[in-house]
Amino acid sequence: MARVLVADDDPLTLAGIELLLGASNYKVVATAASGKEVLESLPSSRPDILILDIRMPDRSGLDVLRTLRGRGDMRPIVLLTGSIDDQNAKEAIDLGVNGLVIKGSAPRDLPVCLDTVAKGRRWFDQEVMQRAMDFAQAPAAEQSPFNQLSPRERGIALLVQRGLRNKEIADELGLTEGTVKVHLHKIFEKLDLRSRTDLILMANNSSSSDS
Repeated sequence: MARVLVADDDPLTLAGIELLLGASNYKVVATAASGKEVLESLPSSRPDILILDIRMPDRSGLDVLRTLRGRGDMRPIVLLTGSIDDQNAKEAIDLGVNGLVIKGSAPRDLPVCLDTVAKGRRWFDQEVMQRAMDFAQAPAAEQSPFNQLSPRERGIALLVQRGLRNKEIADELGLTEGTVKVHLHKIFEKLDLRSRTDLILMANNSSSSDS
């Protein structure tokens, strides 16, 4: 029986997912109401699959996905959301998310998604997948410059944007401080930047253009 962690800041949604999975081959071993709680509970709960709401306080589901992929943690992650824009959908797919389910269709689609993911395949809401593919084929000027970064580099860039220093980033991702410096150097080269300040400004401008 696969061990599942479920994270959503809506208690009713959490209860509904637990009820949905109650008679399945999936055992809910932990729940969380924020991205921070997810990361804190992983060592003790040891889930096989994570189901994450994409919008949560103290780090969204997408933030958690970035952080775990940045750590090299490739365990299956399913994002659960009411809606998602094209940029975030493409980023989630690029980061290796294993499934993406729209909340309104979760009673029907979540069990199918989990069964597919448990077999080592990926499952996405078809409309979201089509929009992400269309976005990927759009002119480069319409896309984020961060698309050219690897999942680990994106994770580091996100933590820089949050104001963390190299040692704090190293602790967060389980890396050495020297490795973080090497990745930052590559990030600056790829994005043609000179400093952390430039990186933060680019990230903020990219976020503003997406909204």
